[in-house]
Formats: sequence, structure tokens, C-alpha cells
Amino acid sequence: MVEIPGQQDGVFPAQCPSRTLLDHVTSKWGVLVLLALGVDTMRWSELRRCIEGISEKMLAQTLRTLEADGLVRRVAQPVVPPHVEYNLTEAGQDVHDRLLPLMEWVGANAVRIIARER
Repeated sequence: MVEIPGQQDGVFPAQCPSRTLLDHVTSKWGVLVLLALGVDTMRWSELRRCIEGISEKMLAQTLRTLEADGLVRRVAQPVVPPHVEYNLTEAGQDVHDRLLPLMEWVGANAVRIIARER
């Protein structure tokens, strides 16, 4: 039997902490925020423009969650008006780099797979 991370005796335990982190990292908005910040440090408004369709509420919530997980760093400059930038931590960059092959596969297969569903 192949050993799969997070699995214990062939079962994915309901209380495994990996489920929470997996939910944060692989949510639709989590993936897109991590991919966008893997390219460059961005301000909140730049992220919102970069990720079409994300609401202010979801962007704020996603950034707070990823920051609490230690994947995103929030840097507030002590100036008026407030100037806040976001970038990836080392762990966030590691996740970003691991998401790239998945996104390459998705990009190469999405049109064909979605067309099959119709």
C-alpha cells in the first residue's frame, strides 16, 4: 500500500490538523492569493485587481487566514495614509512553488474537462 501523508492505517482522520491547513491553502481564493503573491509583494488594492471576482470581504478574510497560518506576511508602514503590503513567508513561497505544477496541469486540462461536463 502506498503511504499517503495525513493518512493513518488507510484512513484520513476527521480531526487531523492537515485538513484545516489543506482547506486554507486549497480554497479557491487561497490558491489565487498564494499564486499572486508568489510573483511579487502587493498592496491590498493590487491583489484585489489581480484576482478578479474576489470581494473585499473574502480578500480580507483570506489574507487574515493565510497570515495566521504563517504563509503570508503583512507589512504595515508607519505612514499616513496607511501603507500595507503583503508578501509570502518562506513557508508561503514553498506552498506557492508546490502549487505551480498543479496550476500548470489545471491550465492544460481545464477547457477539455469543463467541456465534457456540458
